[in-house]
Amino acid sequence: MKLASFSHGGIRRTGAVNEAEQTVALLPVSAGTVDDIVRGGPEALDAARAAVSGAEVLSLSEVRLEAPLSRFNRDILCTGWNYWDHFEESKGKREGQDPASRPQHPTFFTKGPDTVIGPADDISYDPELSAKWDYEAEIALVIGRDGRSIPEEKALEHVFGYLVANDVSQRDLQRAHGGQWLKGKSIDATMPIGPWLTTADEVDDLTGLQVQCEVNGVLLQNASSGQMAFSFARIIAELSHGMTLRAGDVVLTGTPSGIGNAREPQIFLGAGDVVVTRVGGLGELRNTVAATRLT
Repeated sequence: MKLASFSHGGIRRTGAVNEAEQTVALLPVSAGTVDDIVRGGPEALDAARAAVSGAEVLSLSEVRLEAPLSRFNRDILCTGWNYWDHFEESKGKREGQDPASRPQHPTFFTKGPDTVIGPADDISYDPELSAKWDYEAEIALVIGRDGRSIPEEKALEHVFGYLVANDVSQRDLQRAHGGQWLKGKSIDATMPIGPWLTTADEVDDLTGLQVQCEVNGVLLQNASSGQMAFSFARIIAELSHGMTLRAGDVVLTGTPSGIGNAREPQIFLGAGDVVVTRVGGLGELRNTVAATRLT
């Protein structure tokens, strides 16, 4: 099932997307929001599935898709350096923040929930705040069941579904604050997610998801999830070790090589750029970088 949040007639609604037909079935208000369905467990998801039959159907062209999730338990949980090609491409370009060797465990950081925007919203851009706005196509997973110290072999049982995300980052801010990435990852209205939340049962091959990012029609990132250094299950197991993950938590799983900061010459985003982020089977985001006063 592909669960979407969208505006229609000025009202925010929840729907089930039929991607092949480019339609969305309006779920009844009683089904709740996508956030409610995620937190409601199997019963809520079953009820949403049952409600599709007989529901009013609209063309996707008639609605405006919004960020599928809008109620967050905490910061977005993120994984760094999770494609070895990306780790290697940035060697010597981290301005003194290079680790001595490849990490033996996933690298985690967080970004504020106010970064989240929808799949067609503008990405905020303020050159007075940062001179190095970078793109990072990623797969995000959404936790559907609480758990602490989850064994790796059971980790995927805790996943509700998957999203496309772009972890737009400000590289100079990322380097400027003592080696901590929070500031350079948490600028308001800079991280598109969506275009809908695909439930885990619809994703058959977690190692064959193609992750891509285009800027102004030029393909800059193109990799398979099979190139990940640490699998989805490993990320969940290590992140939850001694730390409770809760239904509704969003976890980004890392970006592949091709980022702007590592290129020669470097490529950074500017006002008017069109960023397309896609993951095979999960959908596509299309966002324009827009000048915004943030300071």
